[in-house]
Amino acid sequence: MGSSGAALGPQAGGPSAQGRQAGGTPRAALADLLAGNRRFVSGQPVHGHDVTAAAAASGDQQPYAVVLGCIDSRVPLEAIFDQTFGAICVIRTGGHVLDRAVCGSIEYVVGQLGVPLVMVLGHERCGAVGAAVDALRGGERPGGSLAYLVDEIAPAVIEAGLDDPAVHPLAIRRHVRRTVRTLRDDDLLAGPVAAGLVAVVGGLYDLATGEVTLLEPA
Repeated sequence: MGSSGAALGPQAGGPSAQGRQAGGTPRAALADLLAGNRRFVSGQPVHGHDVTAAAAASGDQQPYAVVLGCIDSRVPLEAIFDQTFGAICVIRTGGHVLDRAVCGSIEYVVGQLGVPLVMVLGHERCGAVGAAVDALRGGERPGGSLAYLVDEIAPAVIEAGLDDPAVHPLAIRRHVRRTVRTLRDDDLLAGPVAAGLVAVVGGLYDLATGEVTLLEPA
C-alpha cells in the first residue's frame, strides 16, 4: 500500500469496461445489483445457478461489482442480488470486518479487473455486532481471533451509545458506514473514488423481507 490510487480503475490493466455486464460505471453497476435484489424480493429471480451458467462464465472473468458482506448463513450474497456466475466478486467476514487480506482483495478486483463498484453490506441482527455490544457491556474481551472482530466493531458500538436500548441496530448501521469510509480512504482506492471511476457504497439487508436498502454516507 502507500502507492498512488490514480493508477487504479478500469483502465489499469483490467478488461475493458465496455464488456461488463452492467455497463462499466458505478451508477450502472449499483442499478444492476439493486434490480437483482428486487427480482429476488419479488420471487422472480432469473439466475438458477446451474452448471451451464458455470461453463458459460469459465473464460476470463469480467465482474462488475465486489460485495463485502457478513458470514451469516442467512445472507448468501449472489442469491440476494440474483447474480449468476462471473457477475460479482464476493468477500465475507464476520461483521464484514476489514483486514489486510480483504483490503488487498478489493484493491486487486478494482485495479486489475476494473470493477467500478464496491458494496459493503450489513444486515439486521448481526451476531458479530452483537458480540461486540456484549463484550463492551460486560467488560470482558473475548479470546482468540474473535477479539479482533470485536475490536474492529467496537468503535461503531461506542459511537452508537453503549447505554442506548437500540445500540445493536444503531451500531450495525454505524459499522457499515465506518467500513465504507475506510475503503474510500484506502491508499489504492481513494484516487479512483475521487475521479468518479469507482463508487464505494453501504447497504443493509433485511432478514425478514430480503430487501437491501442503501445507507446514506455518515
